[in-house]
Amino acid sequence: MIATTDRRLENGRERELDRGPVNPASFRATLGHFCTGVTVVTAALDGHPVGFACQSFAAVSLEPPLVLFCPSRASRSWPVIEQAGRFGVNVLSRAQQQVSAAFGASLPDKFETAGWTPSPDGVPILDGALAWVEATVHAVHEAGDHYVVIGRVVALGGGSDNPPLLFHRGRYTAPVAEAHPAPHPDHWLTWPRIDDWI
Repeated sequence: MIATTDRRLENGRERELDRGPVNPASFRATLGHFCTGVTVVTAALDGHPVGFACQSFAAVSLEPPLVLFCPSRASRSWPVIEQAGRFGVNVLSRAQQQVSAAFGASLPDKFETAGWTPSPDGVPILDGALAWVEATVHAVHEAGDHYVVIGRVVALGGGSDNPPLLFHRGRYTAPVAEAHPAPHPDHWLTWPRIDDWI
């Protein structure tokens, strides 16, 4: 493929845009500008918990209640989660940066960094998580070097007012306190034009 360039004005300046093949480093750097929350996806098989830190998590549908996450095809946790058939997604707080780092590394026992309680169906729910959902594996789609896993939510909880842990441009961060009142926590669910949000 031959790389081409395009020239456009940005803030009054001519900017050269690369139209060539997208390389992984540029892809990562560009998409890193999209700030995300941090979650830990967990499961247990035969009483043994597994989990990994995950930024690629989102709500998919309200009716039925569906969520998605995207594990790497090289993930060692995903085959266990798939076999278990159900998983938990734990939304981390700003105070859980160490937990995120541990679950994002290849450690022999990631769960030493965080206390946890099994749900009635045995899914690990991390202590201190802002919120959590438990879901059954609904569908799995191949997507390049990852999978897109759709889960049907069967239980959920949490609702802490603590600030969330965020990740932006390769670094942890947290929201800045605002002077005006915060919006209602579920305003996006009650927004009249629901298709704008989900």
